[in-house]
Parts: sequence; C-alpha cells; structure tokens
Amino acid sequence: MMLKRPNLNRQIQQSLKRSRVVALIGSRQCGKTTMARELVSADSPNYFDLEDPQSLARLDEPMTALKSLKGVVVIDEVQRRPDLFPILRVLVDRRPLPARFLILGSTSSDFLRQSAESLAGRIETIEMRGFSLEEIGWKARMRHWFRGGFPLSYLARTEKDSEMWRKQFIQIFLERDLAQWGINIPAISLLRFWTMLAHYHGQTWNAAEPARSLGVTEPTVRRYLDILSGVFMIRQLFPWHVNLKKRQVKAPKVYLRDTGLLHHLLGIRSEKELLMHPKCGASWEGYVIEETLHTLRPDEAYYWATHNGAEIDLMMIIDGRMFGAECKRLDAPRLTPSMKIALHDLRLERILVIYPGTQRYKIAERIEAVPFEEVVRGEIKSLLYK
Repeated sequence: MMLKRPNLNRQIQQSLKRSRVVALIGSRQCGKTTMARELVSADSPNYFDLEDPQSLARLDEPMTALKSLKGVVVIDEVQRRPDLFPILRVLVDRRPLPARFLILGSTSSDFLRQSAESLAGRIETIEMRGFSLEEIGWKARMRHWFRGGFPLSYLARTEKDSEMWRKQFIQIFLERDLAQWGINIPAISLLRFWTMLAHYHGQTWNAAEPARSLGVTEPTVRRYLDILSGVFMIRQLFPWHVNLKKRQVKAPKVYLRDTGLLHHLLGIRSEKELLMHPKCGASWEGYVIEETLHTLRPDEAYYWATHNGAEIDLMMIIDGRMFGAECKRLDAPRLTPSMKIALHDLRLERILVIYPGTQRYKIAERIEAVPFEEVVRGEIKSLLYK
C-alpha cells in the first residue's frame, strides 16, 4: 500500500510547465522515485535511474541519448553523474524546447552547487520529505509522530516491522549510501555521532563535547554535522541576530528531521515509551517545527535566544513579514516573559503558540494559542494576515 500525494504531484507538474529543469531533492527513501514514476514510467526511454547499470550504459554518450527525447525526461540520483549538468544546460537552451527535465537528488550542498553553476536561471528546486501529517490525516498523528514520515517505516504492518526498517535504513545509509556519494567516514564513527545528535535534539549545538567523546577535533565534528545536514537527516536551525544590547546566542539548534529515526536512535520502541521518555517534549517540538515549516513554507526560518534566557522556538519571514512560533506541549499555554521580550525586541507581527489542544484563544495582544491541528490543515495561514 502506498499513499497518494496529489498536492506534491500537482506542484511538480506546475513547476515543469514553467521551468526547463526541475530538481526534486530529498533524503533517500522519502518517495522521490515513486513520485517521478507517476509522471514517467520506469520502462519508458525517458526514464534514467543512475543506480541501474542499464541506465548508466545508455548514458555512456549522454548527448546522443538525451537530445532526441521529447516530453518529460527523468534522471534519478543525478548527483552520481555531475558531468551531466553542462549537457543539460545545452539541451534546455534549445528553441523550440522538445523536452523538460525532472532530476532527482539525495544530497543537498554539492547538488545545489553543481546545478547552480551549470543551470543558473533554468532550474527550479523542490525539496521533498517523507509523508507529512497533512498528507496522512490528523487522526494518524500519534503513529506518524512515533514512526516518522519515511513511507516504508510509516506503512509497515507492525511496530516491529517499522523498527527493523529504520534500523536497516540507518545501517545501509551509513555503510553504502554515503560511500557512494564520496563521503569516506567510518560508519561506526558516524553512527556514534548521529546517536549523540539524537540526545542533542532541540538543543543549541556545541562541538566541544561530541569532539571529546569521539576523540576528534571540533572542525571534524562540524564536518560530520554538515554532512548529515546535507543529506537531509539533520536540520540546523540558525539563530536570528538583531542589533540589541543583549548578548544573543550564535550557535545553531540541531534537530533530527525525521522523528522515527530520532526515536530509534534514542532507543524508544513504543508509543507508550515515547510519552514517558525525557526527550518527549523535545521530540514534539521538532515534530511541530517540521510540520509548520512544511505547511507555511516561509522564505526564511530561524530561532532566537539570548544568554539571559529569552527565546523563541521559530522565527519565520513570510512575504517580508516576521512571525514567531512557540511549541508548547501543554493543555493551556500562557504568556511567558520570553514571548513578551521576543515580540518587543524582534518587532514580530504576531506570535503563534502552537499546542495540542482544540481551541484557539488570545493570550495577549498579537499573541495567540493555536491548535496544532489548525497548523496541519493550513488554517493558520489566514491568521498570519489578520
């Protein structure tokens, strides 16, 4: 069983109408290939999977293989052949344009650099993730929070099957996938680091402690962090700075982007264990942040904190306007000093306090408690422009 993702399908098709190249990027196993095959069949001459030896053989002479194709052409795992980017530039500059290209990639930084250098002004990027709560429905929120959004983890028949899938995913990802992308770090070292990050989830990053634990330098652990961020496993939420007399925190916060992987690395094996675990609140905060960013798609996103303890979980810039969001796993959140300070110092238009209840209510002027369900359903968007 697979869930349909009509909104994402529509977004890709609209992008292909206006852009000559569309890059669909996201982590391994998040469903990119499944989405692409809804547009172009896997046995079509317009489909190339660069993990398939037959597709690689067809692209021995890439210009010859690609120039006669018409319609939508899919190239999956394109980061394995960076030499294709200059060829794509030539092909998409033809007039009239016989083909548009949907290219799929599982790494971020190198992929975006290569495409920007060769396809500037010709490419549109869509970042894809596993199933969102919007796609699967509010009633399944506990299962989604616990298992995460990777399709094969979420759709597994039993909790044990889901757990085993996540275990195998992490093992294969570290031992095979990273090596294929040219990242040559011992799998055991990166697993230890990834597990440390799970315990840092929702906290401000400090390289010194992981470096001491692993017996490596601080620049090395920063490199590890950037690697896991670049393959969509980790979100680094960077701090927002304003010209204040207060000392502001300058280190990023780190979150595991998929809560299913977070829970596996923390040793949480059931929904009941999750609700009793010390990291339950941090897990819920990261989950809400990911779903909020997915729904609102802000132009920029940060967090803000001072060394005196004032903090806002999420600060978003949307159409040039600044909004704050606080994630509170409480029955009835109330006004805090941090909210008042952030509203004043950052000159936010509004702060949304996202909580698991069912009633929207005003906490203070321009500060409102909003049910998480309203965020997921997109109803929050109208509130931002009141």
